Amino acid sequence: MVLSLVSLCAREVVSDHSSSPGWLRWVPGELYRPLLEAAFTSRRPLAVGELVQRWPERTLRVGGRRKRGQTAPNRLCIQALLLAVVRGLSDQRCALQVLELCGLQGDEGGMGDPMGGWSLTVALCTMVVQARAGAQRAQRREGERERKRFSALERERDVKRERGQWKRGKEPNLDEASTDNKELESERVGLCGIVGEEELIKGVRRRMEIERKRESAVTGSGGSRKETEEKDIHNEVLVHVRADLFVNARSWERVRVALSTLGPLKLQCRYLRVEEISVSSIRTLLDLLPHQGLLGIDVRYSSLGVAGLAELLPLLSTFPALSSLRLHYCNLDFRRDQSGQEEALRDLSLGLAKLKELRRLSLTALRLPGQLRVLLSSLPQPLEILELPYLSLSPADLAYLSCSHHVSTLQQLELSENRLDEITLPSIRRLLSQASSSLQHLSLSGCGLTDGLLGLLLPSLGGCSGLKSLALALNPLSMAGLMNLVRMAVRMPSLRHLLYPNPLEDYQPGLPDLPSSAQLLDWPLDEATEINMTSSQLNRVLIDSGRSDLFLTCDLLNYDKDLMD
Repeated sequence: MVLSLVSLCAREVVSDHSSSPGWLRWVPGELYRPLLEAAFTSRRPLAVGELVQRWPERTLRVGGRRKRGQTAPNRLCIQALLLAVVRGLSDQRCALQVLELCGLQGDEGGMGDPMGGWSLTVALCTMVVQARAGAQRAQRREGERERKRFSALERERDVKRERGQWKRGKEPNLDEASTDNKELESERVGLCGIVGEEELIKGVRRRMEIERKRESAVTGSGGSRKETEEKDIHNEVLVHVRADLFVNARSWERVRVALSTLGPLKLQCRYLRVEEISVSSIRTLLDLLPHQGLLGIDVRYSSLGVAGLAELLPLLSTFPALSSLRLHYCNLDFRRDQSGQEEALRDLSLGLAKLKELRRLSLTALRLPGQLRVLLSSLPQPLEILELPYLSLSPADLAYLSCSHHVSTLQQLELSENRLDEITLPSIRRLLSQASSSLQHLSLSGCGLTDGLLGLLLPSLGGCSGLKSLALALNPLSMAGLMNLVRMAVRMPSLRHLLYPNPLEDYQPGLPDLPSSAQLLDWPLDEATEINMTSSQLNRVLIDSGRSDLFLTCDLLNYDKDLMD
């Protein structure tokens, strides 16, 4: 990556924090962005904090989709960013009104110590609560200063009034006072008692009237001071914070408090990911989220059941922009013989029909064989992304999918760990033919594709003119079958990423004739075999074909099609 002159200069400027007081006051607003990017890249949290606290623009976006090889921002830099946002609320130089942090989170424990989704969510919630507490303290201090100022003015007026009354009265004779001190003292006490009581009553009434007018002017409707503070804090949202939230049982209460907190920071959610929480807790979170901003929800490892999901879907339909629904390991098992399952499945279908903008549907390990038609046919709009791994799809499911109204618009299809054979192969070939012009990403990992089955499927795969990534890991292919796959791949001009399986020759002896994907994943590779020989043979095919833009890998754990660009 070639850096521009501005980026190189920005890195040099932020590298020396001791010089920041000298240049920060003179930096024009258009240079804040490259300076902040340089501070993140160079991992300079102090520079990040100073720049954000003085941010001159209305909007600040940090995060988003990262390019291949680009790491997520450092944890310390993110923490400095959040602290600076809170400090900037009281800094007149800060013009920030919208903070975009969507896509900022990285993988926990990754390179460069990034902040994961759960940690970032907790930090954001803490920031929102701290900002409210700070606003309340500032409001109380301002109120206390106003009361002290009012009391000082009242005392000054009382002193002036008493001095004026003393001057209008008769001055005492010192000789008479010395000869008849007791009589004068008694007269003075009596006079002060009469006049002082009248003035005291007038003063108290006047102060009560002024205080009542002041309270009425502040509240507008005679409300209590606490209610007034709540209204003031609610009406003065200074910064809207938009982020992706990751909520589990440990952070649920903290997120609930932050979403229901009224203060200078308003937390909004773009994508919500929840893990291991109940249906009622998910409902509570959805009730607290603004209905306009939510684009997707991802539910994982939560025992929803068919009835629980059917209960949530009507609430999801109230989010007009919701385009993504992902359900992973949510205990939706239709094979169990339980009463009411048929009715719950009908409710599930009706609920899906209300999701007017849904474009992505991911169902992982839900065990609903034979029910794909019931689910997908109810969707009003065709899907662009469909992920169905570990779904135990039946031949009837694949036959329906190959001729459904979704197939011609699919851009991404995930069918991994669904067993394919001679019976289902015609449906897959018809599906690929129908989706050939739109399909960009395809995963058939762990589908039991042998050399023979793959050979029958290669012509259909080669016809997908827009395919960018293809995943075929954990399929029992020999070296000959793998070479045929790569020779087909180099003839696909749009293909950029191929995840191929280790050939059977690279494993230690003892594998069954037709090993499953689990056996291929756990079986050790043969150290005596020159595994690099496989890679070199495949790369030789690339070189001979002139395809330097095609990336081949067998690394299943680090494969990520989203970072391909």
